[in-house]
Amino acid sequence: MKTTIAEIMSKKTETIEEYASVQDLAIKMKDKNISSLIVVDRFGKIKGLVTERDLVRKVCVKDVSTSNVIIKEIMSLPLITINPNDSPSKAVDMMFQHNIRHLIVVDNKMEIKEPIGIVTPRDLTRYWELTRNDDTKDDLEKILEYFI
Repeated sequence: MKTTIAEIMSKKTETIEEYASVQDLAIKMKDKNISSLIVVDRFGKIKGLVTERDLVRKVCVKDVSTSNVIIKEIMSLPLITINPNDSPSKAVDMMFQHNIRHLIVVDNKMEIKEPIGIVTPRDLTRYWELTRNDDTKDDLEKILEYFI
């Protein structure tokens, strides 16, 4: 039986409104102990993703006041999504292809594309650790080397 993204993804996702301040973002990431948040508009529609990497590269390095920058200004676009029935290998390929570390999982069968999960390098390494054999050892090392 083939493992799917639905089996390895983190099902709990957190959101933040696109007009919230970067300071609010940092506080929420710290309080929830997470490295990314899905950005939504005031109606709850997905607009993008914001990560610790965005915070560091677009705010901290530029020495910008966190209370004066809104999430919309630093979020990552375009939002790259993956289907829950896709394979972990496809997720790795997509991450390499787009040079990203987070994939939002959406069910393409649903009319409104709401996030049902997120896949990160941590999810992938946990999966490969559990299923590791000599054939997948190179895949795991490649992921760890690239993302960590």
